Amino acid sequence: MQKILAYPLTVLYFIFFGIVLLVFHPIQWICFNLFGYNAHKKSVSILNLLLLRCTHVLGTRYTFTNPYKIPKDRPLIIVTNHQSMNDIPPIIWYMRVHHPKFVSKIELGKGIPSVSYNLRHGGSALIDRKDAKQALTEISKLGRYIEKYNRSAVIFPEGTRSRTGHPKKFQTTGLKVLMKQAPSALIVPISINNSWKMLRYGKFPYGIGSHLIFKVHQPLNNSGNPDELIEKVEQDITSGVTSF
Repeated sequence: MQKILAYPLTVLYFIFFGIVLLVFHPIQWICFNLFGYNAHKKSVSILNLLLLRCTHVLGTRYTFTNPYKIPKDRPLIIVTNHQSMNDIPPIIWYMRVHHPKFVSKIELGKGIPSVSYNLRHGGSALIDRKDAKQALTEISKLGRYIEKYNRSAVIFPEGTRSRTGHPKKFQTTGLKVLMKQAPSALIVPISINNSWKMLRYGKFPYGIGSHLIFKVHQPLNNSGNPDELIEKVEQDITSGVTSF
């Protein structure tokens, strides 16, 4: 019965989702080209808030828990598990004061209204996963960028998303590059639960009634042995992933 109900609700969701993307594409262009970075950043924050609101049609709820006072005057490396594309809007919205930028696959840099524009012009790194040299070069640029401007890089070290929610082993190369290029960054681990359930049936229909839970763990200074630090971050994130 739930899956049957999911079909019409998913159609309605896609309509709202598409309208938001189409409306905010020119808004982003105007903000970026006429008013600069800060205006563009605000438009992206509002865009992602509305994308969250669209999922309420599916009965989706969100809990974002952050008990830590994270400074705004230093760069962050936000490290998280990856369960679906629905991981991204909550991070952009709830971490908006830290100006999150993403390590994203290059294919997303074109063809998607609003999303592709932001990835190309908002400071994110678009990497070709088939070209290691290009990927590491772009991640290095992102690391230097956040170090210079006190912004945040978001990286999913699992690489591809977990389709069942079960944590996958971290691929550490890209994270190590960010850590090297942004030595003053604070590393912020985040565990994500239940995002995968929105795609439990595949891309259509969407799962309904999901409760997405984001838990921020104790931030860590980017110092000491990088392998040991990454192991600690992975353990923190994995320990907070319970729904699979």
